[in-house]
Amino acid sequence: MKLADYPRFTVIMRGYTFDQADAILKAMQEFDHQFAVEMTMNTEGAIDHIRELNKRYGDTTYIGAGTVRTLEQAKACYEAGAKFLLGPHMFTEEMLAYANEKGVLTVPAAMTPSEVNQMFAQGADIVKVFPAAVVTPRFFKDIQAPLGKLPLMGVGGISKENAKEFFENGASYLGLGSGIFNKQDIEELNVTNLAQSMKELLAAI
Repeated sequence: MKLADYPRFTVIMRGYTFDQADAILKAMQEFDHQFAVEMTMNTEGAIDHIRELNKRYGDTTYIGAGTVRTLEQAKACYEAGAKFLLGPHMFTEEMLAYANEKGVLTVPAAMTPSEVNQMFAQGADIVKVFPAAVVTPRFFKDIQAPLGKLPLMGVGGISKENAKEFFENGASYLGLGSGIFNKQDIEELNVTNLAQSMKELLAAI
């Protein structure tokens, strides 16, 4: 997968059943690669979910893995068809080298200028600033003043109410978890309402 193809929004699927994840992917089909989805590794059956979702939707939606913390997990995700890997902290050099060799995009997390710089220096494609709500949108503008324009993703506390402000301050990508959908729509597998929530997010920016 090429960095230029990566969408601005990533939907974080944490703790969802396969049917709930499938409903989200169904709702996403009308948006033509405006969203990517990550299945977090601390979701029960995550590897199997990634594999099956890629079989069903891999031609129309970028599906990757989240909460990737070890080289072993990275390998398992790649073998299941994950197109990208996100983590809650920095990746090891071995993880970055493996993913780069396999053509899988890497999105390790960082929270300081030094950590951000280190991850890019070691080969990260995007650096995830996490938790973004703690450092506020201004952090994205401030950090790029000395370091230059960087492909940064804000994750943690992102919603349709503040997404535009993060983009206006220099974030290139945003990851959204439970804040993007109505919990009842997830539980009821309401594809129409799930799609409406994504439309509202796009309209807000």
